[in-house]
Amino acid sequence: MQKARRTPKHPVLRHVPLAVIVLVAAIGAFTLRDHVSFETLRENREALLTFRDAHFAAMVAGFIGIYFVLVAFSLPGAAVASVTGGFLFGIGWGTVFNVIAASLGAAAIFQAARMGLGRSLAARMDAGEGTLKRIKEGLNRNEISVLFLLRLVPAVPFFVANLLPALVGVKFRNFAFTTVLGIIPGALVFTWIGVGVGEVFDRGGSPDLSLLWEPQVIGPLLGLSALAALPILLKAVRGKKGI
Repeated sequence: MQKARRTPKHPVLRHVPLAVIVLVAAIGAFTLRDHVSFETLRENREALLTFRDAHFAAMVAGFIGIYFVLVAFSLPGAAVASVTGGFLFGIGWGTVFNVIAASLGAAAIFQAARMGLGRSLAARMDAGEGTLKRIKEGLNRNEISVLFLLRLVPAVPFFVANLLPALVGVKFRNFAFTTVLGIIPGALVFTWIGVGVGEVFDRGGSPDLSLLWEPQVIGPLLGLSALAALPILLKAVRGKKGI
């Protein structure tokens, strides 16, 4: 009897984490937009550098923690955080800390989404027929390649690449693996911009993120995307030829 009374609570409770994320994201979209910006970085850069030099470990922990919250709750400012990582820690450690923070945040939102909507939607796809079933089977056959594509194609927003896999029931270990590796190219670009941001501020300018769409940057990213898509295309061709 006691077990039967507890059961109805579970379907509601498992949606709480994702509901909290959506609520915080909605509030943050209106309240943080003007606070997490390159102008804020410009105004506080000397204080940040002084604190980093005096308390390096605390700065690293604080940076990763703030970046994690921005990603986990889909708050504005992730690009600013990535550039700040390069500004504070250089290209090497900056890239490492950016990847760690972004990956942890992505894992948090993935787990929250899978716990709620993802579980019920994946169950429907498993039990479904026709189009839904074909989508699920195709995803299972090409899970790694599809996840890499979501990370590498620049047009796919980061929060979409975090939520969509959870909603269609991909394995967490595959999500985590492709997230860590897949975000490294983009993290390198943002971190590299951050390395030179001090000089940009000294000239009275602001970081130019349009660099991401320059041929020398977008070209390699599209090349990696093509490599990620290649196994999917080969399987499709073999399937049609009966190989």
